[in-house]
Amino acid sequence: MEYFERHTGGERAIIVHLDIRQIQDPDDLGEFELLADSAGADRLALVTGSRARPDARYFVGSGKAEEIAELVREHDADIVLFNHSLSPSQERNIEALVQCRVLDRTGLILDIFAQRARTYEGKLQVELAQLNHLSTRLVRGWTHLERQKGGIGLRGPGETQLETDRRLLQVRVMQLKSRIEKVRQTRAQGRARRQKSDVPTISLVGYTNAGKSTLFNRLVDENIYAADKLFATLDPTLRRLDWQGVGRVVLVDTVGFVRHLPHELVESFHATLEETLEADLLLHVIDSSSEDMHEQIQAVKDVLAEIDNDVPVLNVYNKIDLTDEPARIGYASEGQPNRVYVSSRENLGMEELSLAVQQLLTGTLTTFDLTLPYNAGQLKNALYELGVIQEESYDDSGHECLTIRLPSDRLRQLLGQANLEPLDVLPLAQATLLMPILEEFEKPDEDEEQTMTDAEEKAFAEFEALNAEAERAAQDLITEDIQTPDSQK
Repeated sequence: MEYFERHTGGERAIIVHLDIRQIQDPDDLGEFELLADSAGADRLALVTGSRARPDARYFVGSGKAEEIAELVREHDADIVLFNHSLSPSQERNIEALVQCRVLDRTGLILDIFAQRARTYEGKLQVELAQLNHLSTRLVRGWTHLERQKGGIGLRGPGETQLETDRRLLQVRVMQLKSRIEKVRQTRAQGRARRQKSDVPTISLVGYTNAGKSTLFNRLVDENIYAADKLFATLDPTLRRLDWQGVGRVVLVDTVGFVRHLPHELVESFHATLEETLEADLLLHVIDSSSEDMHEQIQAVKDVLAEIDNDVPVLNVYNKIDLTDEPARIGYASEGQPNRVYVSSRENLGMEELSLAVQQLLTGTLTTFDLTLPYNAGQLKNALYELGVIQEESYDDSGHECLTIRLPSDRLRQLLGQANLEPLDVLPLAQATLLMPILEEFEKPDEDEEQTMTDAEEKAFAEFEALNAEAERAAQDLITEDIQTPDSQK
């Protein structure tokens, strides 16, 4: 009996890509070559072809498989990378034929994630995804492990090596899930503290290599790792910054997505992706210069749908320096921006992005003219922290006058926190914008007869008497002034 041994692999790679007419959404060859480069592979040759449907034994058919084996021997390749998902038996059959390691698209993405993981959380999640992927390849890929020892004292039902490995793998998976759950709880506590302190969270999401980390660096004025390669950033990064018109926010840079992202990764990275679910706003960073822009947008939407996302999304079309698109804001309706055109590398459209985020998080901006009383120091400090003051001056009585741009709901909230009424700081026309709108049941009925208590009737009568007496006194003064000759005045 022949037993199957896995090859160790290496960096010298043969790339295989077939056009399978049966597959509705084929994987892009150019993107797969970028994945191979990101993994550190040295691409030696490319094998392409076309089939109506995959071959059950070799996926590519026996003739194409022989061609791949010949190229492996010719170039002394270490590994064959398939831009497709292979079954465990197909992987085993191809390896036996080409005599080197074979890796499909899912395995390559897992390998890249393993290289990029730096934090404790990232390493846990990658290992869990790898073990989940490996568990489907134990039965047929490693048949040599099913051998049992023979001899006196060793016969009997005993546990095969394959069963031992499967049991150990399950134990390790349970350990990883337990540790990831603790990480999830820690992240949940951090989110709860931010929500309790009323600090909004903004998450950057998008296709890998769309420029998320470059935009993150531009916004927070830092220099986290960013490179022109797929999955350059794996571990999520959180930073706190002051956003004009909004105040203090937390900005999150998350892992990039890719078409046909392995389900094992989505499951394993659910703790990280929860940062996306719990955000107040998602900035979907899009590579506007990519020929596959629409497919990439749909891939991100598919992953967000898989994790049941319902957070508002602002589309950020990045890299406009390559498309000559002007920096601008696009609106779905009045006061509701849904897209912004920027270039994070060339620092274009950052003001438009800031304004769009401010409108989505706080509402439509309105200009107000405030005249601050002397006891409005708390309100003044809050306005300075938000950065919404447009002009500043003083009137003749020494009161400070401010012109601000702020949503009316936000200004009403700040006035309430400072124990001030709208009429204390605003002209009547602007103060009415902050007045509460009464429901129909709260409005007085004009046809209904108004009744007063005895105390109210007595107070009203006294007011009427005083008012009448004041009117008579005023009339007497006017009459006396008219009758008095000018010589006596």
